[in-house]
Amino acid sequence: MQQAVGGSEADATDLGPVAMLRCEGLRKRYGDRLAVDGVSFSIAEDECYGLLGPNGAGKTTTISMLCGLAVPDEGEVTVDGFEGGTLEAKAAVGYVPQDLALYPDLSAVENLTFFGQLYGLSGKDLQARIGETLELVGLADRGKDRIGTYSGGMKRRANMAAGLLHRPKLLVLDEPTVGVDPQSRNAILETVGQLGIAVLYTTHYMEEAAKLCDRIGIIDDGHLIAEGTADSLIDDYGGRDKVHLVCDGADLHGLAAACRELDNVHDVHEVDGNLELSTDHGPAVLPAVVAVATRNDVDLIGVEVRSPNLEDVFLSLTGKELRD
Repeated sequence: MQQAVGGSEADATDLGPVAMLRCEGLRKRYGDRLAVDGVSFSIAEDECYGLLGPNGAGKTTTISMLCGLAVPDEGEVTVDGFEGGTLEAKAAVGYVPQDLALYPDLSAVENLTFFGQLYGLSGKDLQARIGETLELVGLADRGKDRIGTYSGGMKRRANMAAGLLHRPKLLVLDEPTVGVDPQSRNAILETVGQLGIAVLYTTHYMEEAAKLCDRIGIIDDGHLIAEGTADSLIDDYGGRDKVHLVCDGADLHGLAAACRELDNVHDVHEVDGNLELSTDHGPAVLPAVVAVATRNDVDLIGVEVRSPNLEDVFLSLTGKELRD
């Protein structure tokens, strides 16, 4: 049997919390294209880690190497202490791909029976695990129905059940909520939140990542360009608060000039007959803004303060150009 990779107990203590997944210096080239270039990160035993990036950034290639589906040209992967790509490492991973990996003419129970047998499960143990996973994803009452009769959200949840069947220590979820209704999406997020195992989560929905993930890594052009909690990323890369003023008055230019003189206002733009202020703390400048509007005979019909979020971080780091 493959021996676990790692040093002594003292060495493990020096490294801090035990990582369920660790990758270091991953590189993968396809022809002349370097798809992944030096990616390194780790995921703790009960941590949900979000891997975000635009199309073509290297997410899929990275996931393939982590799951043992592709061999890195350079770098190392360990899963549960075992070298990536070995049977022991693969057995510790539950991979739920974006594309549904289910047979539509079979029921959920029949699908899970098939996949369970591939994992080496059988008999009462297999039947018990099928019941557990269907209950976990909210499909216990539809287990005998054909997958082809399921809604899109139900298919996604059944797909997740297949990935959880063998009780993995690391669950890899590749955009699990694409194209599902809000109720199914909420159910999937709730399920992920209560698993209590290491999770690698990819999504294009920034609010999902902010809500669900303990830490987030942003990958672009094959590089991991930023990593941290959602709050720390927003603090570092999100930019300033935006105060949007809906105005009704003749002296809009005068109001803009007066706002530029206020403390903590860094920039003022005129947008479609209204103003947008950039500031470190939107609510704190509102009294002064109202006062200068009154002095300039400008009525404020509406005021909106918008704080930066993870989407602002994503666009700031990866750009606003369309990706195909």
